[in-house]
Amino acid sequence: MDRAAAVPAQHPAIADRLTRELASSDDRAEVNSKACAAIVAEGGRYVSSKNCVDRAAPLITVITAASNSAATIEKTIRSVVGQSFRDFEYLVVDAASNDGTVRILEGFGDQIDHWRSEPDAGIYDAWNKALRLARGRWLAFLGADDEYYPDALENYARFLSSHDDGDLQYLSSRVALMHEGSRIGTIGRAWGWPQFSRYMSVAHVGSLHRRQLFEQYGAFDPGYRICGDYELLLRPRASLRAAFLPISTAKMTYGGVSNLRPRAALVEAARAKRTTGGRAAWLCALEFRYAQAKAAIRGWVRP
Repeated sequence: MDRAAAVPAQHPAIADRLTRELASSDDRAEVNSKACAAIVAEGGRYVSSKNCVDRAAPLITVITAASNSAATIEKTIRSVVGQSFRDFEYLVVDAASNDGTVRILEGFGDQIDHWRSEPDAGIYDAWNKALRLARGRWLAFLGADDEYYPDALENYARFLSSHDDGDLQYLSSRVALMHEGSRIGTIGRAWGWPQFSRYMSVAHVGSLHRRQLFEQYGAFDPGYRICGDYELLLRPRASLRAAFLPISTAKMTYGGVSNLRPRAALVEAARAKRTTGGRAAWLCALEFRYAQAKAAIRGWVRP
């Protein structure tokens, strides 16, 4: 199937960008080499070895986008490089931070496969940059203030070995919600279209996306600032082939942008449901008001 044609009609810009940015597997080595040559601030094993593709493609690529994340990113990195499962690569894309984030990245040397630091247009732009470099068959996105449990990737890989028939596109799990070092809840449910068409019911943190999902439906839309991950997963609609690992694989820090700007997150989610998910405008408006009320109540009882 032609990749641009597979993207829904409401995403012509994404289809065009995907054509330019996500090359076929036959061209990926050339794309990686060109991308590496263009980076002005970078490090990691691929750079020190002067070769972006010096080993067979790993099963998993873990991607972290950072922006002035010096206070939290070290624990994030340690949680990735300390995984019991080793068939993965780790990429970090930093938004030209000036708070010491780059010094922390440099301190990890070759434990990070590739990091780069340059201005970007937000988290989804950063993730798209990483997509151009990623070589894994499955891709995961871990926030710069979030952490994996030590056996997270091993549990994912074990699940894939017994449940993936080659058609699976997305695999999520439960995620522990953390505040000041304490667990205050658990998020993440099994994907199901009726529920997912109403709200982001899965825990996106650290979950796995098959590479072909991006090749078929496009990269992240940087026009979104908060809900671009939800919008991406809405594109296949009911045809998304998803599975669920019923254990906690990651810790997510309460206080991210969707928590700090709940109304903005709800506005974006409503737009994604309507324009990408095909949900009726009146239903989106009704669900928006209901979600606003829930967010207000949640604000009273959570930190």
